[in-house]
Amino acid sequence: WRMKQTVDRTIVALCVLATVLIVGILVIIVGHVVFHGWERLSWEFLTGAPTQGMTEGGIFPAIYGTVVLLLLMSIAAVPFGVLVAIYLAEYARTDSYLYRATRVAVSNLAGVPSIVFGMFGLGFFIQAIGGGIDRAMYPGQVVFGQPSILWASLTMAVLTLPVVIVTVEETLRSVPRDLREASLALGATRLQTIYRVVLPQSWAGVMTGTILAVSRGAGEVAPVLFTGVAFFLPFLPSRPNDQFMQLGYHVYVLSTQSPDVEATKPLLYSTVLVLLMLTFLLNVTAVLIRKRMRR
Repeated sequence: WRMKQTVDRTIVALCVLATVLIVGILVIIVGHVVFHGWERLSWEFLTGAPTQGMTEGGIFPAIYGTVVLLLLMSIAAVPFGVLVAIYLAEYARTDSYLYRATRVAVSNLAGVPSIVFGMFGLGFFIQAIGGGIDRAMYPGQVVFGQPSILWASLTMAVLTLPVVIVTVEETLRSVPRDLREASLALGATRLQTIYRVVLPQSWAGVMTGTILAVSRGAGEVAPVLFTGVAFFLPFLPSRPNDQFMQLGYHVYVLSTQSPDVEATKPLLYSTVLVLLMLTFLLNVTAVLIRKRMRR
């Protein structure tokens, strides 16, 4: 008995130690960024554009591009991911070939490096689809067959699809089967049952998948590196085929491509702080929406 108590206490102590380490690492990283980035944070910094070789000015074009990218990514990824999750949870037979193929595809997508998605977006969205649109509708012109915010958003949507699918599917499976059977017993079709009974019970899971997708997409650079992000733009993207600036790529540029890295360090830390704050703000917004839907 004493041996069991000792083992239990040891395991609890190890778990607490691991938790404290994780929280401590997070506090150190965020504290370091806040300490060095707060001094340059101002209204002019948030609303201005970079100037003087990226050593002065602000980052509003990067903020705007990041927000638009995440919104378009969510619009493309969440509905499609929900439909796939509904098929896996409500319609597919676990012994069917399509179910097994879909399950393998989702698992493989979750493990593919993000740089591969960037190459996929370049080859499929830009050269194949965009180039095909140009050949069919704009002969001799390059309109959609070039990197743009549209193709970058769709590439990011493919990247985040596994997160949305897995999260929503688990939520759908957690809805009690009694509710489905009661709906079917009252004469509702399976589609009506899913639309009127299952999905309303699963909106919290849908929002959770959206939160996770936004959290991952906000910091990814490799997928947009080949599909639409720009070093610097003097204007904000207003059309689907415009290029854009993004906070993650802007951090990369400031840290590696600036002619005076030391002069850009305050700007670099402030940009990282804004990226963290933007991601936190988007997550809090999604959490509040999820909480309201759950009520």
